[in-house]
Amino acid sequence: MTLRVLAAMSGGVDSAVAAARAAEAGHDVTGVHMALSSNPQSYRTGARGCCTLEDSRDARRAADAIGIPFYVWDLAERFHRDVVEDFVSEYAAGRTPNPCLRCNEKIKFTALLDRARALGFDAVCTGHYARLEDGALRRGVDDGKDQSYVLAVCTPEQLAHAMFPLGDTTKAGIRAEAERRGLQVADKPDSHDICFIADGDTRGFLAGRLGSAPGPIVDTDGNELGEHDGAYAYTVGQRKGLRIGRPASDGRPRYVLDISPVTNTVMVGPRESLDVHVLVGERPVWLSEPQAGPFGCRVQLRAHGEVYDCVAEPAGDRLRVRLATAARGVAPGQAAVLYEGDRVLASATIAETARIGA
Repeated sequence: MTLRVLAAMSGGVDSAVAAARAAEAGHDVTGVHMALSSNPQSYRTGARGCCTLEDSRDARRAADAIGIPFYVWDLAERFHRDVVEDFVSEYAAGRTPNPCLRCNEKIKFTALLDRARALGFDAVCTGHYARLEDGALRRGVDDGKDQSYVLAVCTPEQLAHAMFPLGDTTKAGIRAEAERRGLQVADKPDSHDICFIADGDTRGFLAGRLGSAPGPIVDTDGNELGEHDGAYAYTVGQRKGLRIGRPASDGRPRYVLDISPVTNTVMVGPRESLDVHVLVGERPVWLSEPQAGPFGCRVQLRAHGEVYDCVAEPAGDRLRVRLATAARGVAPGQAAVLYEGDRVLASATIAETARIGA
């Protein structure tokens, strides 16, 4: 069956090969590059780039090599509102967001897909390393590149109009294929970090938007150990850059345990106090039939992070997850993604954690 496919082309090797595979499969493919900044020079460039003018040119050259039409769509205003402003507001609220996950949710599979469908396209094709089989979202075969975690926020309806042609291949295989196809991006380095923070300085980026907001750094007994310039500059599990005035009595390092935006307080303590046994997620997205009661599965708490055995239980518009073994450094704002084998069952945004069994 021939489909009208809109291939999202970032300018990297993955999206280029994905578009080439879709065209080779006989689909009617059009390439589109999303312009996500009204000032592209403010975003990363070169080897650490994403969504830059350089990437736009690379995407156009790849489309020409594949032999498909190519357009640039301006989504800068939507990206700034739904990803950049969300990133800042989440940190201001003491949470730790994943902007790539939010970009998939709000930009690639909402703004882009909605526009594609309105123009008569059947599907959006991307270079994510994941698989779609009989409507189920599954891990990509390359464990090191698997991106099912950041796609788990997509709804079943959105995934019904998505294509992930790379999920059955390793990254090394994709680079080799790009070279065979004559794509100039075959050796282009992967993008890293956060595309809209040009110098990689997250603390400085947030300070420029939220300003200086000094407050205390305290231990678990409430003793003040130092002062910070803004609680937003810290994240749960952080060890370095704490600016603590005196060492712990036992000489061991201390970690950020909690961030309270209400009191503008950062709490620090020993590593074992980071243990989390129970978490509660909000706004769950179910990619399988929701269970009526508790059920066993596995949960992943960060991109490319460890996977834990757990028991999950729906609770209205929330999801309660009890881990079989403690996880450390779990921060509100991150995503909890449930798996059965390599199949994604559901995702939710972590709202609360408990550091002792409950």
